[in-house]
Amino acid sequence: MHAPRLGLSPRMFRDEGYLVLEEFLDSKECDALRARMKEIVENMDVPAHCRIQFSTEHEEQLKAQGSADYFITSGDKIRFFFEKGVFDDKGEFIVPREQSLNKVGHALHAYEPLYKSVTHSPKVQVSSWVLNITPHQDATFLYTEPLGRVIGVWIALEDATLDNGCLWFIPGSHKSGITRRMVRTSKETYPLTDFIGREQNHDEKLFVPAPVKKGGLVLIHGEVVHRSAQNTSDHSRQVYTFHIMESQDTHWSPENWLQPTAELPFPSLYT
Repeated sequence: MHAPRLGLSPRMFRDEGYLVLEEFLDSKECDALRARMKEIVENMDVPAHCRIQFSTEHEEQLKAQGSADYFITSGDKIRFFFEKGVFDDKGEFIVPREQSLNKVGHALHAYEPLYKSVTHSPKVQVSSWVLNITPHQDATFLYTEPLGRVIGVWIALEDATLDNGCLWFIPGSHKSGITRRMVRTSKETYPLTDFIGREQNHDEKLFVPAPVKKGGLVLIHGEVVHRSAQNTSDHSRQVYTFHIMESQDTHWSPENWLQPTAELPFPSLYT
C-alpha cells in the first residue's frame, strides 16, 4: 500500500463529526477489491425467502429486516442485501445481479483476505490512534455505554459524487446524542428487531455533501447524522465500510442487533 495523504485533523473530526481523507487507497487497491466483489456476487446463492431489501428507514426496516433471521444472524457471515424493486413477485432477479445489491455484510473483514488486509492495515490503525476513537446515526444500530466509542470507516472504491450517492452530513450533530435505538426483541417474538424512540426530523438545509474521489476515506463519528442520496446516475458507487469500537472501558449493548459469536468474536484492530 502506498503512503496516503492522511491529513488527519482531530479537531475537525471532533467539531464536525466526520473527516474526509483523500488518496487513502490507490487505484489498483480499489480495483482489486472491486474485482473480488464481482467474483463474490457472480457466485452468490441466495434462497428466494432470504432475498430482502436493506433499509435504515423505520417502517421499511421493521418490514424487511425486522422479521428476517437471515439479517439478524449475518454478523459472522457474508450475506447479501438488496435494493428495492430488483425481484419479481416470484423472487427472481429482474435486473443484473451486480446492479441488485445494496450491501454485502457483515463479515467480509474476517473471511475475505483482501478486505481483511485493508481493515487491519497500518493506515487504518494510525488513523484510529491519531483521532483517539474513544473519541441515520450509527449509534442507533451500534449502541455503546458510554456513547461515542464507535467510528465508521467508509472507503470509496469509485468516485462518490452528488449524482451517484455520496454521503451527506449535518456538521456538529454528533454533539446532540441519539433519539432512537434499534434493538433485538425477546426471543421467540416477532419482529426480531424493533426501534426505541424515533428519528428526529432534520432540516434539509443543514445537510452538507461530502463527495470523495476513488480511494478516499471518510471517518464517521457514531453519533453524527448522515445519509446518502439515491444513485440517479448511470454509474455505480461501490464502497467498503466497517466500524471500529474502542473496547477499553466500553460496554457493548447486548440489545444491539449485531453481536459477537463464538465463531467470530470482535477482532482486535491491531491483529
